[in-house]
Amino acid sequence: MFGSGKVISGERVIDKADLEVRARRAATALNSLGIDNGGVFAVFLRNDFAYMEARMAADFLGAYIVAINWHQKDDEVGYILGDCEAEALIVHADLLGQVEPGIPDGLPVFVVPTAVDLQEAYGADAAICSVPDGRTDWGQWIEGFEPWDAPDRPPRPAIMYTSGTTGRPKGVVKQPLKPDQVEMAAKLGANTFGPRAGMVSLLCGPCYHSPLDVQARQSLTWDADLIIQPRFDAEEFLALTEKYGATNAHMVPVMFVRMLNLAAEVRAKYDISSIEHIIHGAAPCPPEVKRAMIDWWGPVFWEYYGSTELGVPVLGTSEDWLARPGTAGRLVPGATIKIVDDDGNEVPTGAVGEIFTGSTARAEFTYKGRDADRAEAEMDGMYSMGDMGYIDADGYVFISDRKRDMVISGGVNIYPAEIEAALTQMAGVNDCAVFGIPDDEFGEKLIAFVEPAPDWSLGAAGVQDHLRAHLANYKVPRIIEFAASLPRTPTGKIIKRELRDPYWKEAGRTI
Repeated sequence: MFGSGKVISGERVIDKADLEVRARRAATALNSLGIDNGGVFAVFLRNDFAYMEARMAADFLGAYIVAINWHQKDDEVGYILGDCEAEALIVHADLLGQVEPGIPDGLPVFVVPTAVDLQEAYGADAAICSVPDGRTDWGQWIEGFEPWDAPDRPPRPAIMYTSGTTGRPKGVVKQPLKPDQVEMAAKLGANTFGPRAGMVSLLCGPCYHSPLDVQARQSLTWDADLIIQPRFDAEEFLALTEKYGATNAHMVPVMFVRMLNLAAEVRAKYDISSIEHIIHGAAPCPPEVKRAMIDWWGPVFWEYYGSTELGVPVLGTSEDWLARPGTAGRLVPGATIKIVDDDGNEVPTGAVGEIFTGSTARAEFTYKGRDADRAEAEMDGMYSMGDMGYIDADGYVFISDRKRDMVISGGVNIYPAEIEAALTQMAGVNDCAVFGIPDDEFGEKLIAFVEPAPDWSLGAAGVQDHLRAHLANYKVPRIIEFAASLPRTPTGKIIKRELRDPYWKEAGRTI
């Protein structure tokens, strides 16, 4: 099932054959807890050997692994653990205190010592990087079990939690691919990620994002090396590329911006000629940024439009983009698309509407315990993420707007409703509106307009401190504005567009 090669993180190196033995022991160990085909366990891990062990073990068992965003806090994580009905949790030692109060009573917890390269990357205090007394060491625990040798089960995609307009995240649960979908999905994966025997895949983003999880699994499956960059740093990415001859990576536009911001002499220091295939998505890439990257690295960039739910229905090459700047590409084999108006009618070529896509290679999915939410966004077997766009006469797809309020900052999806829900719990907050405004580095950044309650005096720092106590730091707006009253409809609903439009018009953009 898994190929040859090595996995490297900092000074640590493990042969994939040895990693597979550890993963098979992990499968047997997890199975001893009752986790079997279709079972569920969660990880709160940074990219590390332990994540790869757990990911491979899930494949052996035919179980679901829930990869939780490790920026999140105890309340957020506790909700996910309960919602997905996790049967175990694996967590890095330095992250344990961050989530411990939210762990459900009785849930088996296994702790992974935080390795030195991770400590250095994240500035973790060495005092909290070992397994604390009274907790079970993951590595020592799995060593007590024989390697799993049962017949292979159909592997299941990881359950990724994506927030929604209700403010609580939704778990995307996918079924295993049907036999007739496997070959088509493999071809699509080959086009999207460009894997080949002998590749050197550089993993520079967290595996709690679907495409990074896919990149890691492909690298483990092929005869290839996998290089883990524990935390993205622009110059280190270039240095690792030169050192190991990296050929492939999945990136987001903010990474391009940070590399382009390096001094010219720094960029010139490193040989990046080994790069063959860079796939990027998750956020719009400013045209001037993409053109500069193509000028620097050559036509190695592939852009996609998709999501955890949709997979990759649209894919484009560098040549596609140079011929039609701004396009996300064209439909991949087996994919379908409709652009519709508010009444569900297809719009003419070139007209903007809501994007619905489908694919015969996509696994069936639902939201954990929320079948109605899944059905609400479906039309004729196709599904919408609420994005707006159009198709030109040659079939190229352009993303022009988002119908819903989701903010994409640095390639990360952020849902204002969740932030607003936390903010309205703060004493002295009468109401609020959170949305995204243009940002040169991240694409968008969060801003919150707060309407204080009568006779209350609030400060921006206090609002941010309140949110940090309840939410992951990346969800805390960088800008806090106060207004005696917010613009509203006659029924009392806040009119966000009146607040948001001036920022986008000033930047010469629309949303």
